[in-house]
Amino acid sequence: MFSSVLIANRGEIACRIAVTCKRLGIRTIAVYSEADSLSPHVKSADVAYCIGPAPALESYLNSEALLSVARESGAEALHPGYGFLSENATFASAVVEAGVTFIGPRAEALRQLSDKLAARRTATGAGFEPVPGSAASVGAHDLGALHEECERIGFPVLIKAAGGGGGIGMQRACDVSELDAALQKAVGIAERSFADGRVYIEKCVERPRHVEIQALRASNGFTAVLGSRECSIQRRYQKLIEECPSPSLETLGETRVRWLENAACKLLELVDYVGVATIELLMGDDDKPYFLEVNARLQVEHTVTEMVYGVDLVELQLQLASEADVSSQLAQLKPRGHAIEARVYAEDPQRGFLPQPGVVGELALPRGSGVRVDCGIEQGTAVTPYYDPLLAKIIGWGSSRLEATDGLVSALSRTKIPVVSKAGLRANNLGFLQRVLGTVEWRQANYDTQLVERLVRELSAK
Repeated sequence: MFSSVLIANRGEIACRIAVTCKRLGIRTIAVYSEADSLSPHVKSADVAYCIGPAPALESYLNSEALLSVARESGAEALHPGYGFLSENATFASAVVEAGVTFIGPRAEALRQLSDKLAARRTATGAGFEPVPGSAASVGAHDLGALHEECERIGFPVLIKAAGGGGGIGMQRACDVSELDAALQKAVGIAERSFADGRVYIEKCVERPRHVEIQALRASNGFTAVLGSRECSIQRRYQKLIEECPSPSLETLGETRVRWLENAACKLLELVDYVGVATIELLMGDDDKPYFLEVNARLQVEHTVTEMVYGVDLVELQLQLASEADVSSQLAQLKPRGHAIEARVYAEDPQRGFLPQPGVVGELALPRGSGVRVDCGIEQGTAVTPYYDPLLAKIIGWGSSRLEATDGLVSALSRTKIPVVSKAGLRANNLGFLQRVLGTVEWRQANYDTQLVERLVRELSAK
C-alpha cells in the first residue's frame, strides 16, 4: 500500500478520501485554492499546499500546479477524486511521468472512455447499443454540421461535452431555433469545466430512467460487478437522489441484468481498464437499456454501493492501483438491504435551483443506525460561487427500500445546514428532497428523470 497520497480535489470528496487514507495509515497531502484556505479538507490533511486563485481553471484544473505539489511533497500516489482532472488522460499520463501512481485507469483507457464519442464506439464493441447520436464532435462555429446531425437524428436533442461527463453543461434543443444558443452555452461550459470545448449530440430519450452498473477490473484481468444504482432523480441533468440497487434494472429479470453486467466487464477488458468504473445507461418506456457513458472514476453516489455491499470503494481503488489481488476479498461480498443518498445543496428549488452562496452557520447533522453523512463543511465554511454548492450527502440504509426511504426522510428532517449571507438566511433543497421522497412515484419506484421538473412546476403553480 502507498505511504502517502496527494488528494487532488476539494470539499466533500477530499474529506472522504482522507478518511480512508488515515484509517490505512497513509499520509495525506491536500491542495486548496485561495478561496478554500480554511476548508475542512485542508485542516484534516497532514500537509496542505495552495495551488492558486479561486477560479477552478487557475487552481484545481491547473495540472502544472498539482504536479509541482506532487513532486515537492514526495507523494507516492495521487487520487483525483471526481470532477476536475479525474478523467483527463493527459493529466494522468503526466502524473505517471512524474513518478507518481495515478489512482485510476491508465491514460490510454482514459483517452478511450473520457472522450464520450470514443466511449460510444468502444461500448458498441462490447455489445451495448448507445443512445442514437453523432459520430463526431462539433465546435462553437459548427452550426451547419449540427443542423445536419439534428435532421438525421430528429428533435429533441441534447448537446453534450465530449471531454467530460456527469451531466455538466448539457443543453436541450427542441427545434432549430434553439440550436445556436444551446451550442454556444454547451461549448462554453465544456471549456470551463473540462478545458475541452468539443461537444456532440444525442437523441433526447423522453422520460428516461438513469441507471448504472458499478464495475471494476484489476491489472491481472480480474473483473467484477458490485450491483447497480438508480440515479433518475435529477435537476438540470445533475443527480439529486440515488439508490442501490436500481429498481428499474431489477424489473428486467436476472438474465438480462446478467447480460448487461457481462457487457460492462467486456467493455473494461477492451480498453485494458484498471480501477473502479461506472457504466451508465438510459432506459426508455420500452425498458431498452441504451449505453450512455463510462465514468472512469469514483462516483459521487458511491456511498450507496458501499452501504449495501459493506465495502470501502476508496480502499478498493488504492488496492487496485497498487496491484493487490482483490479477487478473494470481493468473492465474499454479498448485497444486503437497500441504500439511498440525498444530496443537500445550497440552492433554491423555487428559483430554478439557483446557487445560494454564503457562510455555513451552526450545523445539526443526523446520527443513528442506518444513517451516514459525508460532507466537507463546518460552521464558518464559505459556500462560494466558484464551485458546486454541495453541502452534504445524507445516506439512509434499510433492510427494504421503503425502510431506507423512511429512515432517510427522518434523517433529512433532523438536518440543519443554515447558509447565511448579508441578505440573510439563504435557501437550500432539504425540504424539496423530502418532498420527492414522499411522492407516490418514488414510494412505488415508478419514476423517471422528469419527476423533479414536474414537482417544480407544481411548486410554481402554488
